[in-house]
Formats: sequence, C-alpha cells, structure tokens
Amino acid sequence: MAGVIQQQLHCNPRREKGPTEASVEQQNADVAAGFAWPAIDIYSLHVDCKVTSRFAHTVITSRIVNRANESREATFEVELPKTAFITNFSMSIDGKIYPGIIKEKAAAQNEYNTAVSQGQSAGLVKIADRKLEQFHVSVSIAAASKVTFELTYEELLKRQLGKYELLIKVRPKQLVKHFQIDVHIFEPQGIHFLETDSTFMTNELSEALTKDVNETKAHISFKPALDQQKKNSELDETLLNGDFVVRYDVKREATAGDIQIVNGYFVHYFAPQEMPVFPKNVIFVIDRSGSMRGRKIEQTRDALLKILQDLRPEDHFNFITFNNKVAEWKSSLLPATEENVASAAAFVQTLAARGGTDIDGALLSAVAVLGKAEGLLEHTISMIILLTDGEPTSGERNVEVIQENVQKAINGKYALFCLGFGFDVSYKFLEKMALSNGGIARRIYENADAALQLQGFYQEVATPILMQIEMQYPENSIEGLTKNNFKLFFEGSEIIVSGKISDELDLLPVEIKAQSHTSNLTLKEEANVKEKEQVFQNQRYIFGNFIERLWAYLSIQQLLEKAISAQEEDQKALEAQALDLSLQYSFVTPLTSMVVTKPQQKEELANKPTEADNEESESLQVRGSRRVDTGSSPGRRRSDLQTGSSRMMFSSYRVPRLRGIETQPVAYEYPQLLLQLPRQNERICLNIDKRAQTSVHLVSDPGQGLTVTGQLGDGINHFVQFDINYENPPVQIHVYTHAILVSHNNKNDWLSWTKSASTTIQGLRVSVEKERSVTASLPGTVTVKISLVKFLDDFLGLYFLNTDHFSDQVTGVLGQFYSKA
Repeated sequence: MAGVIQQQLHCNPRREKGPTEASVEQQNADVAAGFAWPAIDIYSLHVDCKVTSRFAHTVITSRIVNRANESREATFEVELPKTAFITNFSMSIDGKIYPGIIKEKAAAQNEYNTAVSQGQSAGLVKIADRKLEQFHVSVSIAAASKVTFELTYEELLKRQLGKYELLIKVRPKQLVKHFQIDVHIFEPQGIHFLETDSTFMTNELSEALTKDVNETKAHISFKPALDQQKKNSELDETLLNGDFVVRYDVKREATAGDIQIVNGYFVHYFAPQEMPVFPKNVIFVIDRSGSMRGRKIEQTRDALLKILQDLRPEDHFNFITFNNKVAEWKSSLLPATEENVASAAAFVQTLAARGGTDIDGALLSAVAVLGKAEGLLEHTISMIILLTDGEPTSGERNVEVIQENVQKAINGKYALFCLGFGFDVSYKFLEKMALSNGGIARRIYENADAALQLQGFYQEVATPILMQIEMQYPENSIEGLTKNNFKLFFEGSEIIVSGKISDELDLLPVEIKAQSHTSNLTLKEEANVKEKEQVFQNQRYIFGNFIERLWAYLSIQQLLEKAISAQEEDQKALEAQALDLSLQYSFVTPLTSMVVTKPQQKEELANKPTEADNEESESLQVRGSRRVDTGSSPGRRRSDLQTGSSRMMFSSYRVPRLRGIETQPVAYEYPQLLLQLPRQNERICLNIDKRAQTSVHLVSDPGQGLTVTGQLGDGINHFVQFDINYENPPVQIHVYTHAILVSHNNKNDWLSWTKSASTTIQGLRVSVEKERSVTASLPGTVTVKISLVKFLDDFLGLYFLNTDHFSDQVTGVLGQFYSKA
C-alpha cells in the first residue's frame, strides 16, 4: 500500500437523556424529528488535512458538550499513522486551554515518575494495528460544560506501487450535527490522477461528497447532514463507520526529478518511470518451525503460491526452509520458467511446521547459494527474503553473533529483507539485521489478510529498476543534507532528499548517477532558487515553512533508522541529533514525550511507540500463553505465565543442581516445569538439562498410585510428551502435542486438541480445553494439568494442583521437592 494517513475518531457516549443547554424549543424539535440527544454529545467533528508536496498536516477538532445534569467523562480518540509525528494537542474546557508540552522523553518520565509508576502515563498513545497508533485522552467535564479537543500531526507521504494514499478512518459512534472532512492537496508538479473511495458510502452520503480538481490543486469535502448520517429514519445510529480514502499521483517528466524550494530549504523528488527492470536472484528463506503450525504456515503457503506467479521469466529463485534443520529446495538458483515455477508450487504445498528455529544456519545457507551463482549475478539484483515467527532456538542462538555472521557473509553484495510474523519475534533483531544489509524489516500481523501482507511486501520489491543511486549537490552550498545515496530503487516508489541552501546560492545544480539494467545513467538538473520560491506564494494551500518541517521530519526518521544499526557511541550521537531536532520542531518522536495536563488531575505522558515496543504492549501473548522477562536480578527471576483464563506468577531460584535440573531458565525461554509447593506462595520454574536425559521420570507416588514421566523433543528443549499412569483405576494417559490418548482395560480413546471434551473412568475425569490444556483429576488425589503451548514450537507444560495430597513416599525429579515440602 501507499503512504497512508489514517485516523480513527470515536467517542463512547452514554445514551441517557439529560438536560441540555440547547433551547427547549430546539430540543422538542429534535425529539419530534426522532433524534434523542446523548448525554456526552459530539456536536462538531472536523478533520482538516492539507497535503503540500506530499507533506501532510492534519488537524482534528472535536467539540463535545455534557448534556447531563452531572459530571461525565468525555473521551477523545484518534488513530494516526505510525509514521506520523504528533506536533500539538490541546484541550479547551469552558474557555480555559490546557496545552500539551513536548519535552525530552527521559526528563519527562523522571519528572513524572510517580504518575508513570501508577500507570497513569500508559494510556495516551499505543499501537493499534500494523499501520496505526491510537491517541486516547479522557477528561471529566461538569454538567452543561463544553470541551474542545484539538490534535495536530504531520507526516511525509510515502509513494508505494505508484500512488499516495490518504486513508481517514472514521468512527464517531454517534450522529454528529456538524461533521466535516476537508482534504486540500497542492502538488506543483501537477496531479496525474485522483480518486476517492469509502467503505461506508451510500447514495445519500455520496451527495455530501464534493471534489474540485484542477491542474495542481484538489479540494475534497465530505459534509453529511444529520439525516444523511442515519442508518434509517427511525434509529439514531450512524452510517459513518469505516474508511474514507483519497488516492493520487503526480505528473512526472523524464528528467532528474522535481526540486521545490521554500524559505531557503529545498526538497528533491526523484521517481523515474518506464525503465527496464533488473532480473532478480531471490532466495526465500522460510521458517517451518513448530510455531508456524496451523494458520501461519497456511497463509505462508498461500502467499508464496501467488508470489511464484509474479516472478518474471528472467528471474532466478530458490527456497530454503528451516526448523532446527536447514533444507535447500534445490542446490542452486533456478530460472523462473513455467516448469520450475510449477515444481516450486508443488513443493510449497508440502511445507509443514515442526521443530526448532535455526535462523543463522538458514541465512548463511542462502548466502552460500548466491555465492555459488557468481555467473548469474552480473547485471542482476540479488536479494534474500527471510520470513520467521520466532527467535533462534537451534544452532547459533546469540542474536548479536547471528547479526555479525550474516553481515560478514553478505558483505554488502546482496539485500536482506526480514519479515517477522506475529509477536514472538524480536523485531529489533530483524530490523537491525535488515538495515545492516541494505534491506528493511516489516512485521506481518496475524490477521485474516496476513497472506495479502506478504504478497504486498513482495510487490514493493519485485521490480528494481536502479541501483547504486547517488544524488549529488554542491557541497559548500548545502547544509544538513539528508540521505543522498541509495542502494536500490523500486518501480512505483520515490527518492526524497532535502537540505538547507546557503543564502548566496542563485542556482541549485543537481547530478544523479545510477546504474540501470542496460547502462550507467547520469542525469543533471538546475533549479533557479528565486523562481522556485515563487511557486508557493499562495499560502491558502500550504502551511508556512512546510519544506523546513519536511526536512526536519525526514532527518529525524533517517537519524533514528541509522542509529538502529550503529555502534553504541555512534548511536548516542545520532540519537542526540534526532532529539535536538524533535525538540526544536515540536515533534513527539521515540525520544520525546508530550506532557498533557488535565484540570485538577496529574499530568499524563504521550510517548511515541515503536514497532519493537509493540512486542511489549502485546506482552508476547500467543494462544493463551504469555511470557515476560522483567529484567530482575540474576539471583531471582520473576515471570508472568498465563495459560487459558488462569494467570500465575512464578519465580526461579539459584539453587544447587539437583539430579539433572538447572533452576534458572535461559532469558526469554518458556519454562519447562512449574512447581507450586504446599502452603507457599512461590512457584518454582525448572528446566531439565537436555544433555543429561531426554526421557525424564518426574513423579512417582505409591501413596497416590500416580506416576508421571516426560519426553523432551528432538531439536527443542521442551517437553513434547507426558505419560500419566494411575493404579486405581488402572488408566494411562498419553499426552502429545497433536492429541491425547486415554487407555483403560485395553481400550484406547483418542481426544483431540481441536475441541473441548471430557471423559470419566471410575471417578477419574480427563477434560480437554480446546487448544489449551488437559486436566486429570481424581477425588482425594493430586490434579495433573498439562498445557499445550503454541510458542516458538509446539510443546507441553506441566504443573500440579492440590499438591498437599502428595504422600511422604513421593519421588522423582519433581517428586523430591514435594516430599520435602
């Protein structure tokens, strides 16, 4: 998709009727018309977006009145693009303004550490989905009082697949008397095409939409009346629930791009067209570990089948799949002939998920395959596309070592793109590895459209038309130049460079050098500074010093991106530069916070989340399982485990090794076993040392007539099978990651993980909670519970309930703890 502005506007009004400051006559008229006033009424909502030369400045103003006879809470929520920076926020309550103040993030958090520790600062900005983050603030307002919320944010639209896209997500959740969206676009290059779309538009609503487009300007207005907003004439429910979209592109000439200048700052846009496409050598490195099982591997198969159809005949390709073992589909790159693509499609259909995750071995194998194809690499572009949903659990596990290994092997020769599926991956790890090797990272969200996300990413990188692009400007006449060297350029995208021009420069020369598939290119352009300044004299369509703000925005984005793959000392210097710019231009970035003051309440902080922060906000929760590393001291580690609907805290202690047990789990590793000791609040987390044994005798209690053994998996350091044996009644329960077998008197009964079920044999109840856990319980005895964990790989977790029923005779790796309890 193209660069996107998105926001979601909604309020959760209570629908009770109450006194209003409107006149009695007006209220009676509204009631007669079938409209009931909500207690918290959004009576005006205006979205005003000005796009000048791709740089978008959006102001959202919501006016709310409390029509109740008591104080009520008014909520303002906006979903804005992750790539946008908030620049201003204010609340006006009965004429008094409460502004947001932008400060250095560390200083703001130290200053308000009490509020942070109480959780008061967590709710203002959070990631909403793969494109959006949500700004949320609520305030109590007195009866008959009004509040005006105003939020401003800015973003540089990114061209993707040949278009820019402005997507406004609208959800007021009530009828709004004065609702209006205004989009003003000014593109000096000329508007090539412009279209609007909406998911909620009806024939009546379309009458409220107007479009005025000329050579360089466009004004789109959407202003539905109350009656047009209604689902039907009898209900006060709104139709305004969905997407409002504006798509456009600009005209381009076959030159060195377009240069625009305002107040001494320039921006240079370069997007060549109709050039031959480089043949690609692409290796798809696909994770097929156990955690990819089910929907993920299905969506991956679907996406790869479509991607195979998009390969060009001149492309070469191969697949490397990996779990704890790395497998090459073919020993070398194959041309994308019809026969080879069909063969690859048949192979993709066979992809199944099981085992561990050897990312290091898989990537090094991919580099080796490209290295063997030296003859194919001339006048082609080689890339590796990695898709994984987990952290490395097999082979080399140290992410820093993996990053070093991969960077050394690639050595600048190929581009690496890393796709992280879901929230079990370390996005920081993938992002640093991609940026260090000329690519980008992208998170694939586990939604119904995950296959489309994968296809969409491939389409963005499928058509490289230039490589080794250098944008050259006069060194002594330009200050603060943004990134001007680019490894690859893909058709449908755009290169943007910006900087400050010295006062004495009358002509700005630019020279572009690049390699195309057929030749080396040199393009030259010269811009007359005064003539270019004249283009933006009409202030109605622009917002003052927009190119200077665009330059600051682009500089901050690139400094933060560069810091990701920099050494620690350089990283600090880059972040310091980005912080200075963030404060100077009042941007809420990952380095700054906006302090929001409420009347008679403590301040709250609005922080800018990153994609890596998203893993923390999601709490790494997968299918009813949760892991958290809280960074406690090495001697004692507290973690939070959630299985099904239950939630428990556990701790591990540094105690002497007992019979093949290590008592401190590796960081970020899910614990194998949990012990809840009788009459103690602590749960102990234990890991078996796999090198000592794979089949483990866990519990034997003659007094209970109970024995439990476990089997560690091949290639993963977790249990994949538990066997529970009861003497009375004589029942054996075999729990696997794929199913449960209950045996009694030579009769076998299979239970599936895919549905909830239970069976009872002489008082022994075996119950399955769908895709979560199986519990064996017998009155007067210990209850055994085994959870199915869909994590890095499918594995099983074990713990006991009612452990005070264990007898003094209990033995085994776990039993020893209960006999001493």
